[in-house]
Amino acid sequence: MTARSQASAGELLELVRSGRATTRGALQQATGLSRATVGQRLDRLFRAGWLREGAGGPVDSPLGGRPSITLEFDDEHAVVLAADLDTRHARVALLSLTGEIRAERSGTLLVEDGPDAVLDALGRWFAELLPRAGHRPEEVCGIGLAVPGPVDSETGRVVQPPIMPGWHGYDIRGRLARAFTEYTGAGQVPVLVDNDANLMAYGEQRTAHPDCSAFVLVKVSTGIGAGVVVDGSVYRGIDGGAGDIGHIRVPEGAQALCRCGSYGCLAAVASGGAVARRLAEAGIPAASGSDVRGLLAAGHPEAVGLAREAGRLVGEVLATVVTLLNPGVLMIAGDLAGTPFLTGVRELLYQRALSRSTAHLDIVTSRLGERAGLVGAGALVVEYLYAPARAEERLRALGV
Repeated sequence: MTARSQASAGELLELVRSGRATTRGALQQATGLSRATVGQRLDRLFRAGWLREGAGGPVDSPLGGRPSITLEFDDEHAVVLAADLDTRHARVALLSLTGEIRAERSGTLLVEDGPDAVLDALGRWFAELLPRAGHRPEEVCGIGLAVPGPVDSETGRVVQPPIMPGWHGYDIRGRLARAFTEYTGAGQVPVLVDNDANLMAYGEQRTAHPDCSAFVLVKVSTGIGAGVVVDGSVYRGIDGGAGDIGHIRVPEGAQALCRCGSYGCLAAVASGGAVARRLAEAGIPAASGSDVRGLLAAGHPEAVGLAREAGRLVGEVLATVVTLLNPGVLMIAGDLAGTPFLTGVRELLYQRALSRSTAHLDIVTSRLGERAGLVGAGALVVEYLYAPARAEERLRALGV
């Protein structure tokens, strides 16, 4: 917390949202501000509609007295829109500010059709979703988008994405904001963009493993990527390239050409797309990771064997990841995230990683499933808009 004379309304909101201080007295104690100053700053948050009074808390004094009124973040004053874009499919949702999905839809959307067409379609989907959820466009405070490629978080632009032809350097934020306005008539809202594995990891960690300080999620679908959450924040690296494990070279892939143009990448031999290709070569209809998922669900023996083999290849790479990061939870997600693949991962990971690195490691599958990216994208928007400095800017813009 900043010096007592500078603790802002935005910082008081952060204390309430995090649960660290949820009464006026607790806020005074946490910030060192006077009762009058705390009251003035809380009044701004009440006028903005961001806070509400909850039930009375316990009486702390042994002498008794009236219980303290608790303060709560009011998640009804706005909503968030989120989209999760895959190579052949997309999903959109409307979420509350606390991450509850209130409406969603999905459908075929080909990333290879290019950013202009795809982002225009997402804007139209959003406009159709709002009335179904009983909300007006003016209630939307921001949009989050998960994409299957590396993202520069400063600009929101994808950087040399192997499976997103035509998207490199494109102004995704601006185009999606315009599409939302064009289809709804509402003013432009902030748009945040991040890699899908990052946002899946963020959503899963916050929802199911909030106490895990080092969390890794590996998504194995058309490609392979990892999201890393450390101390509650996504670790992106210097320019958004962290977690791109699908392009680590493996000996088994020496002759396999990856979509990035190189030979030997893990994704070229162990992704859902790679397994689908091998099945197709064997005369089994499969064109994508989602097709493989269907075959695995049906217990198809060839698909099961190839998925386990892919898991072993990924597990060998993850032995290095686990030794480097020492996570408490390693989550496997995506089209191949089933028993055969997980079995293969465990076999090689425990063989190759130091026992010290795996002694306190839980290897699990996704809790949120196909909604993980949406939940993470929604949380990204909320954390951005209600962070102390940004919240203070928005309060001033509202005139409170």
